[in-house]
Amino acid sequence: MKRIVFALLILGLFTGCSQTDTEVAEDIPYVAESEGVKGGGRSYIPLNYTKQTGIWLPYMRFEELLSGRSEDEYRRGIVTFLEESQAQGVNTVYYHAHPNGDSYYVSEKFPRGTCYDGSFDPLDIFIEEAHSRGISVHAWLNPLRCQTKSEMDSVPDSFITKQWADSPETGCIKLVGDRWYLVPSHEEVRRLITDCADELLSKYELDGIHIDDYFYPTTDPEFDREEFEASGSTDLAQWRRDVVSEYVKALYETVRSHGSHVKFGISPQGNVTSDREKQYADAELWCRGGYCDYIVPQIYYGFRNENCPFEGTLKEWEKLTAGSKVSLIIGLAVYKVGKSDQWAGETGIDEWIDDPDVIEKQIQRVKESTADGYALYC
Repeated sequence: MKRIVFALLILGLFTGCSQTDTEVAEDIPYVAESEGVKGGGRSYIPLNYTKQTGIWLPYMRFEELLSGRSEDEYRRGIVTFLEESQAQGVNTVYYHAHPNGDSYYVSEKFPRGTCYDGSFDPLDIFIEEAHSRGISVHAWLNPLRCQTKSEMDSVPDSFITKQWADSPETGCIKLVGDRWYLVPSHEEVRRLITDCADELLSKYELDGIHIDDYFYPTTDPEFDREEFEASGSTDLAQWRRDVVSEYVKALYETVRSHGSHVKFGISPQGNVTSDREKQYADAELWCRGGYCDYIVPQIYYGFRNENCPFEGTLKEWEKLTAGSKVSLIIGLAVYKVGKSDQWAGETGIDEWIDDPDVIEKQIQRVKESTADGYALYC
């Protein structure tokens, strides 16, 4: 039933679009490195599109696609997902490989995700099926977010995150509410973050690495008070922004080390001020270049949103990326269609309910902008 609903959501997005509008993947040439790069013990040519139409495959969907499934059942589910997506022009998938300090791939550094029993390699199958259809695959990481307290209790002692959780004096991992988060000001943590990307790119024929908006766990000054005081800095917010940019830069350089055409992308919140003040994400700095190849702001707002109207927010991101080599891909919120928008303010509160064509209109607006594509979160 869930699969049917998902298919209808995707198909419904493009009602009224012409066939030419949706067949993006067939019309846009990909950028490749002629000599190839190493991944999975083989040399391969990365597949990345100059005009990207992306879709996120979040770990929540692994409950349906992966949990309790045989290899054949998983493969059939993935094929359905890929073919439904490609039929509507999708040419890039962000596969959630490392969502919560765990792995939905064969890893030596992180324990398996709760939906993955290790009986086969889900990422290898996904890449095989995607590439056979000309679809690019970027491994999606959450660098700092780890397991809940109860989940961490079940993690084997052989994993470094469990060792840190059992030894609070290291300061490398701390609880925020009921969930563990890595503390990125520690060199060992930054090394683990880059090791994750390096492991993935060394083992698999991936086309890129992708991170989203969990840049910093909290605004609470107690989270890393000791680390901040030891740094000698006097501005906590700026120090945190510098810390985040440092591990983002390190990830970018790790990806670069695997070939100039393997891409690194970042998906911050759509609100630039919120990114800067609450996530300590200096998106303006990153958009100048040297921190990522593409950026996917989550412009999950309607045209009538009081605080961040879609049109104005899109223009702000166009301005940030203007003149740079950073590609701008616009993140769109399919999941909001038919629901009220709690962040919209009074005048936009019912837009997502009242206008079933809001996503189609946003796609059209993106096509008219300087952006290099869009990505769908369902």
